[in-house]
Amino acid sequence: MIGGMSWESTIPYYRTINETIRARLGGLHSAKILLYSFDFEEIEHLQRSGDWDTAGFRLAASARSLQTAGADFLILCTNTMHKVAPIIEAAVTIPLLHIADIAGAEIKKAGHSAIGLMGTRFTMEESFYRERLKLRFGLDVVVPDESDREIVNRVIFDELCRGITSVDSRAEYRRIMGSLAMQGAQAILLGCTEISLLVNQEDSPVPLFDTTTLHGRAAAEFALSP
Repeated sequence: MIGGMSWESTIPYYRTINETIRARLGGLHSAKILLYSFDFEEIEHLQRSGDWDTAGFRLAASARSLQTAGADFLILCTNTMHKVAPIIEAAVTIPLLHIADIAGAEIKKAGHSAIGLMGTRFTMEESFYRERLKLRFGLDVVVPDESDREIVNRVIFDELCRGITSVDSRAEYRRIMGSLAMQGAQAILLGCTEISLLVNQEDSPVPLFDTTTLHGRAAAEFALSP
């Protein structure tokens, strides 16, 4: 696991993976996990300054460390940093379970073709995530308008990554999800691993897909596969 971006969502990853292993194997079984946890302040500074190459090289170095330590595969516990997934994949010989692939497959399996995407401004506005969903899974991706994207992004960085949840922000997210549904989104993809700390299915008028839970379960299932 490459985590700590932020650690607030790395905890649910750890819990989900272990719960899935216990459900499958029973008894006192739990997951064998190697975790490289970043200081998110340093990574967020690189994001904000647009220095994605340096961020990618740092994550790639962590991936090599995990591979050397004996990891069989990697998961990157953040949506946004999948922007540098190609740099990570080029640095190792073990597979990286891409979060957008896990989410896209689940959404397609459920029969949806148009989704509303909420995440950081990088995830909502740039092509690395939206285009992967479209090209690999044929999904039409709807994002909030500019002012609502700013709200979604601000809440993630100023509140959720700091362990803060507020009634007002939850109300804003509910409104934005409703707006996406009105624009034709058949489902909402929580494309940031912190968002599920604030809202859940009860807050959405359409089916909700939480990348944190989906990615964590997929990692556990992959670990158990022959």
